[in-house]
Amino acid sequence: MRRYGKDADEDDIRNRPSRRGSRPRTRIRPAHEDAAEGMVLTVDRGRFTCLVEEGSRREREIAAMKARELGRKGVVVGDRVALVGDLSGEDGSLARIVRVEERDSVLRRTADDDDPYERIVVANADQLAIVTALADPEPRPRLIDRCLVAAYDAGMEPLLVLTKSDLAGPESLLETYAPLGVRSVVTSRDTLATEDAEAVRELLRGLSTVFIGHSGVGKTTLVNALVPDRQRQTGQVNAVTGRGRHTTTSALALRLPAAKGQESGWVIDTPGFRSFGLSHIEPSRVIHAFPDLEPGTANCPRACSHDEPDCALDAWVEAGHADQARLYSLRRLLSTREAREGD
Repeated sequence: MRRYGKDADEDDIRNRPSRRGSRPRTRIRPAHEDAAEGMVLTVDRGRFTCLVEEGSRREREIAAMKARELGRKGVVVGDRVALVGDLSGEDGSLARIVRVEERDSVLRRTADDDDPYERIVVANADQLAIVTALADPEPRPRLIDRCLVAAYDAGMEPLLVLTKSDLAGPESLLETYAPLGVRSVVTSRDTLATEDAEAVRELLRGLSTVFIGHSGVGKTTLVNALVPDRQRQTGQVNAVTGRGRHTTTSALALRLPAAKGQESGWVIDTPGFRSFGLSHIEPSRVIHAFPDLEPGTANCPRACSHDEPDCALDAWVEAGHADQARLYSLRRLLSTREAREGD
């Protein structure tokens, strides 16, 4: 190591330039007030396809990446974002997402009930369409219950979509969920492309709706019927296991076609799944979806599970303030939060 005497001056000392440059670091970030507004349509390996409309220019899809200043903040389908950079939408162009606007709703799930890591499925959706087949594969009521819990927790309106009514009747399943007041629609493979598609479309107008369901129930087939100009690959149910194959690998937002004078809407197709973990959900939030029962919890003991001897909801129902079937449905949904899906 070179040593300098006490009489050394600045000319005797060699200053090496910093490898990172001489520009000082700052925490101040640009406001990007002139950024264009967009909506994330799909995500693929760190690249985002966004729909953007800038000034008088028509809507166009552009490719974007997440700006460094966002750090670890996630960007998901349905997010409203601010974009800068190349917004032309031409091949090879790439914009940057510099801001994610506040979300109105967030649908979350975990891989299983022991997984502490929650995944955001989609943002800013109004409605959750729970798609289940009446046969081939058989309905899984516990999985439906879990999706309902997730919808109520996210503040989204649930919609039960029953497919393949040409194979089995819907009466039993509809009776199970009647006390919850969940809207429902039944489709058949024979009429899916005509009147059934229009019946479903009427329930989606003016809304952003997430389609969710386990593999093989016909979810993507239904989405293809609703948005025929954007066909997605479909699969078959395995004859041995009774399970479907994952043909949709990423969530995708599609605009519903609308006739003149009608409202449009958005359909968000999601990958099929075989489990829906709820470890991230607080049971106390589910009661908000039961306005007829919620006032009855005022006299419940602290941290009441609403399914114990001292629960005040029993007295509330006995006094005639709510229907017993509604209390049973609430407790069934809360129990599915505690029990494993296969139980």
